[in-house]
Amino acid sequence: MKAQDRREALAAYKERKVEAGIYALRCTASGKLWIGRAPDLGTIQNRLWFTLRQGGNPHRSLQEAWNSHGAEAFTFEVVERMKEEDLEFGRDRALKSRQTHWLAAWGGTAI
Repeated sequence: MKAQDRREALAAYKERKVEAGIYALRCTASGKLWIGRAPDLGTIQNRLWFTLRQGGNPHRSLQEAWNSHGAEAFTFEVVERMKEEDLEFGRDRALKSRQTHWLAAWGGTAI
């Protein structure tokens, strides 16, 4: 990659729109569900898959299911995208509130 291409790619990454929200991981083999919140939905799946492949995910039940059933048994889905105006008065509080809502509605484990 040329230096100019690299600078352009970096600039495009910094200018991209970041969306916060709630996501769910399902293990189709066991039927288990994990619900999490992320300030950047565009990067969370890659981060989760990396830690799970390396065996270093901090959520024990999720890591155990991954080790038992493998990557092909897992699905990732965005449950809710947060609007920017909903995040004006406290991103963490708003995300935590919506995560609690989805945990009550769907069950599962918080991550």
